[in-house]
Amino acid sequence: QVQLVESGGGLVQTGGSLRLSCAASGRTFSSYAMGWFRQAPKKEREFVAAISSSMSGAIAYSADSVKGRFTVSRDNAKNTVYLQMNSLKPEDTATYYCAAREYGVRWSRAEYPYWGQGTQVTVSS
Repeated sequence: QVQLVESGGGLVQTGGSLRLSCAASGRTFSSYAMGWFRQAPKKEREFVAAISSSMSGAIAYSADSVKGRFTVSRDNAKNTVYLQMNSLKPEDTATYYCAAREYGVRWSRAEYPYWGQGTQVTVSS
């Protein structure tokens, strides 16, 4: 069982930056693949970025819509995964969720059994 708590959301102007954090409970954090998803009003929850377990090399992946602007990373000593978001756009406005699964990275939200409560990101134009 893994419990996840996101933080770091807020209101930022276009072009600004935010760093989201997701703190995980449990002793086996390093063995989990971690994902970031987001959901805008009246839209489906979509994949943003993910990072594989440390055993798999902590390889980072990101959606085309955020590639070059968002960076996912993990700190196993702190049981925390981060999402650094730069050059933010109004279309990045959404609730951002952290998710975890054992074994490999997946792009589908249905493949992640563990979820945080979400943190709101609002980008003003």
